[in-house]
Amino acid sequence: MKVKQVDEVKITKYILKATFQDWMNFSENDVVIVGAGPSGLAAAYYLAKAKLKTTVFERRLSFGGGIGGGAMLFHKIVIESPADEILREIGVKLESYEDGVYIVDSAEFMAKLAAAAIDAGAKIVHGVTVDDVIFRENPLRVTGVAVEWTATQMAGLHVDPLFISAKAVIDATGHDAEVISVASRKIPELGIVIPGEKSAYSEVAEQLTVEQSGEVAPGLFAAGMAVTEVKALPRMGPIFGAMLLSGKKVADDIIEKISLATK
Repeated sequence: MKVKQVDEVKITKYILKATFQDWMNFSENDVVIVGAGPSGLAAAYYLAKAKLKTTVFERRLSFGGGIGGGAMLFHKIVIESPADEILREIGVKLESYEDGVYIVDSAEFMAKLAAAAIDAGAKIVHGVTVDDVIFRENPLRVTGVAVEWTATQMAGLHVDPLFISAKAVIDATGHDAEVISVASRKIPELGIVIPGEKSAYSEVAEQLTVEQSGEVAPGLFAAGMAVTEVKALPRMGPIFGAMLLSGKKVADDIIEKISLATK
């Protein structure tokens, strides 16, 4: 077998050309999702399936958010109904432990969820941190995000960001609700109050998190653990059904909102 020869300059040029084509393309979006954890990836999957232009920015060089850590680094996590329907849809194997309660492998879960979102058409970009939002007045709304290389921030360098527009922004950053926190602090007229997450109460936390997922300010949505931070809900630990269902609910809300806006 003869391997195709490609010199170093061509490697560089091809990478730069393809990268800048991508960045030019996703500088404008229907939806920007911040965080490639379970809720962010679930939202990306359903938004992309609905043919909405969707970009996910993940500060780390990996997928899955809290999935990879499993339960205290054990590689199994719990999924409950009806979230199992989402995992069946993307081909994740489930092991039943009681009626409506399943164990899944954390590596398979995050790999197949990420692959499903990408295959549906979502663009996922690693190593990028969202550190601010774009807003407009009359009417007051969030219209995009400011992005910077995670490595630049880790180095402590002062570098201005680039800006990415979107009709909707989803904060799927987890427990700290980082994007909503910035918007709350820097745009007080949005009226966002963040009371903080409560301690564990998994029996009620899953239901409440799904129910209260959605728009927190015009154009800005909370999914996953960001909901618990913004809505003062309990945490739930290594049971991930609400994360998937939260992402799907937010996706459904945005699909409906954009559909109505274009009629």
